Amino acid sequence: MREHQLYGKLKKYEFWLEEVVFLGHAISMEGIKVEPQKMKAIIDWLRATNVTEIKSFLGLASYYCRFSKNFSKITSFLTNLLNKTTKFE
Repeated sequence: MREHQLYGKLKKYEFWLEEVVFLGHAISMEGIKVEPQKMKAIIDWLRATNVTEIKSFLGLASYYCRFSKNFSKITSFLTNLLNKTTKFE
């Protein structure tokens, strides 16, 4: 690298890490999982009071569906509320 005048600052790099957090995901030898803070945001989401809030929640949560077992079963009752024929209660 010195031959081409390329240098790196070692204090900017981290080596031999067990886990790396990148774009909201934790990557390790076990695989890729969602960063716990992101899941906390979904868990602590306030109860929806209208259809727009349900759409907003499902939009956020659906990104993480691959990390949640039975995601479609869990959110099916919310998805049913999006139908125009269903009364929001």
